Amino acid sequence: MSKTCQLRVRRLAGSMTLLGLALGVLVSPWFFGIVGFVGLNLVQSSFTDTCPAERLLPGCDTADGETAAEPV
Repeated sequence: MSKTCQLRVRRLAGSMTLLGLALGVLVSPWFFGIVGFVGLNLVQSSFTDTCPAERLLPGCDTADGETAAEPV
């Protein structure tokens, strides 16, 4: 995974965590599930080296032919 893609995935994870936390406090405690989902996804990706966000975010496809699931 390229450095740009890593930064985008981290930015997305941080934004979703903050959004879920704010909505959980301000709107409904059910939104804390977003925070839990993001955390579980981060733990899962640390073990498997695959992240669903890599497939969804533009710019995470690498130009040199390596796949997003290859270990660095």
